[in-house]
Amino acid sequence: MSKALTHPIDRAGASAPKFDMYLMLPILAVAYVEIISPLLLAIDTGPRTGSMWTAVQRQIQLEPRIEHKIFLPAMGLLSVCAVMRNWARLTFPPHIIWLFGHLMLAGVSISWAYKPDFSAVRFLQQAMFVTSVVLPPLMAVRKADMMRWVFLCFALALIINMLFVLNQPPMIQNDRISYPGYFTFKGTLGECAAITLLLSLREVLYSGFRRLVGIIVIGIAVYIVILSDSKGSLGIAVLAPLLAGPALLIAKRMRISVAIVLLTIPVCYAVLSGIVGSLVSRLSWYIYGNYDLSGRVFIWDFANFEISRKPILGWGYQSFWLVGPDAPSIVDAPGWIKTMPSSHNGYLDTMVDMGYVGLASLLIFIFTTLHAIGRMADRDPTRAWPLLTLALYIIITNFIETGWMHGTDLLWLIFLIVVAETGRYWQPFPAGGSAPARRVSVMAGRRQGIARAKSFEKLGRSDERRS
Repeated sequence: MSKALTHPIDRAGASAPKFDMYLMLPILAVAYVEIISPLLLAIDTGPRTGSMWTAVQRQIQLEPRIEHKIFLPAMGLLSVCAVMRNWARLTFPPHIIWLFGHLMLAGVSISWAYKPDFSAVRFLQQAMFVTSVVLPPLMAVRKADMMRWVFLCFALALIINMLFVLNQPPMIQNDRISYPGYFTFKGTLGECAAITLLLSLREVLYSGFRRLVGIIVIGIAVYIVILSDSKGSLGIAVLAPLLAGPALLIAKRMRISVAIVLLTIPVCYAVLSGIVGSLVSRLSWYIYGNYDLSGRVFIWDFANFEISRKPILGWGYQSFWLVGPDAPSIVDAPGWIKTMPSSHNGYLDTMVDMGYVGLASLLIFIFTTLHAIGRMADRDPTRAWPLLTLALYIIITNFIETGWMHGTDLLWLIFLIVVAETGRYWQPFPAGGSAPARRVSVMAGRRQGIARAKSFEKLGRSDERRS
């Protein structure tokens, strides 16, 4: 197909803006979760040391902060207004349809939740968060570079955290020194640094000043993740790009979905574990210096027990942990597990909330997202590889931390960004914007083809003025 007959937004690439107003909401969400909210908390509560800070953490997670009550409704209202105004321009890829299906299941689970009031409030916050991060990018022009702005937000967060680390006393636990920066937990700083490192890899693919900035930020990210003592985050950040590249290559050569290629990894892991014994204990020793993943194994045993009590539909969306002194996580849990805010495993917490039905819904959503990234890779592998790298980092990290649809969690935010970015490029023409250009028949006459080409040019100019 000639250039004159391609989609008008694609043809207008050279003149299209690098930022679109529809990207403002997801970028604000990144800035809020990664910089504004934790900074306000750091200023309000002071140093993060001792048992008093643990009590402060629990109180924050039990009662939504005032800025959450203002920011999330405002973001949700703006996104709904934008969607209603541009509904005719929107098309929803399958993975985004499954995302909202999973979200609807969470909403329905309020009806059988252990604490319906807690579940309803947390669901409404989640619905506003997902809507404001995922839907507006689908309406942005294709050449607007959302991931560039996400990288800049994370780079700024890392620089601010470095200033905090250089001026705060270390946290000492089990003779290990770590720094949380301005976050509530050292692991969050590690995740922030690891994600920044992966975002920097995308910048290195560009030339000139962008590549130089990417290399510098990679150095800072490695330095911060080491200071945070987050060995798991660093290891997964190294593993994710090494898996993403070969997976995309194999999928292209074999002409199968990249999701199917990646599915072979857990299958091989299960087979290998059955042959040589528990690989979890072995990996735990090399990463954490113990055989129980720093106590996570005991939390998982308790979570599996509670799942067995309500295996099909679970306890209701976020109606198990942190729902008051009579919560099952406190009444039933032994010893120090009573103090846990989650099971430190996103898949187990999904089953705790919504049972095996919820887990199946989540896995289908993840699978369709990976498949959509693979479709993008057929046309633009340099755009797909960084997104698959981020997706794999979050998928793997959720085996040791809880991130799936968990409030405004950093892991969940980035996966939503990946989902939205994939939704913009999963087809040859934008998922949002103007309607897809109709194909011109090869058998059509020369004059008819020229006339249609001119109509597409007019449509392109009007689309540019609108964007």
